[in-house]
Amino acid sequence: MPTALVTGCAGFIGSHLSERLLADGYRVIGLDNFDPFYDRALKRANLSASLRELNFVFYELDLRDGPTALAAALVTEQVDVVVHLAAKAGVGPSVREPAAYLEANVLSTVHLLEWMRQAEVKNLFFASSSSVYGNTVELPFREDMALLAACISPYAASKLSAEQFIFTYHHLYNLNVLNARFFTVYGPRQRPDLAIHKFARLLRAGQPVPVYGDGSTARDYTFVADTVDGIARGVAYLLTHPGTYQTINLGNSSPVKLLDLITAVGTAVGVTPVLDQHPMQAGDVEVTYADISKARQLIGYNPQTTLAEGLEQFVRWLQETEAAPASLPLAPVSAS
Repeated sequence: MPTALVTGCAGFIGSHLSERLLADGYRVIGLDNFDPFYDRALKRANLSASLRELNFVFYELDLRDGPTALAAALVTEQVDVVVHLAAKAGVGPSVREPAAYLEANVLSTVHLLEWMRQAEVKNLFFASSSSVYGNTVELPFREDMALLAACISPYAASKLSAEQFIFTYHHLYNLNVLNARFFTVYGPRQRPDLAIHKFARLLRAGQPVPVYGDGSTARDYTFVADTVDGIARGVAYLLTHPGTYQTINLGNSSPVKLLDLITAVGTAVGVTPVLDQHPMQAGDVEVTYADISKARQLIGYNPQTTLAEGLEQFVRWLQETEAAPASLPLAPVSAS
């Protein structure tokens, strides 16, 4: 039974992935620091299903504490593959706190890489972001595009910097790597600050929906089950293809304009949206659009969920869990 270490296991994608890997026959070691970006109770709820499984073990740990702390926590563990999802997320907050993103997304990744080097763990699946493409004019985004001057937010810069450090460790220490650039993942357990989650809560509360810019910005919304399937396929690929260094897009290859998204969320909720116009937010890109042909060829990635189907599942989850408590702040939307 292979053992997978999942960092950020209590988050939106990490909790779904832990459940998928357990179902696929892995032993899963989960790490999370319960960053206060959103409510710890929500993250504990995300973990509830995995915590009931015999092949899941959880460590509360902050990668910023360094490789020594990681080694001490995992001293008795044998790890076959690491899935590194832990990060500070969000474009807007990164503009306000760039140093925090450098520490959480770059330095923490280096700490993880150092632990992997010392522990001789050779396989790494890294969660990067479509934000690294910035406002690249050519569409759709391909993995071989030059990106040195593409990043327009500290979040994007932190993800691209982490990719560069990971390549360095691949080059120096033969680390087996699959970088995956995620494209606006949504679905049950989505972070409260993200657009779909916020829009649905506002509509259910009878409040107007904020529109930043003229509504023409577009995102390649990808349902969480499709992203998780791509990760699981990538993990299996790493374990059977030593010497790998590849970068792939995990998107839906179907951008949706902001105004169309708001209409679709309104349909799923059963409410006609009222719009509240605002200027464009600093750091936001105009469009994200994934070319997923490489991921299809390399790992058999094939997203299946339409936006309408995904939104229906998300709204059902939101209603069932009553995931919009009055104390939850309606923070500025982050689309990335």
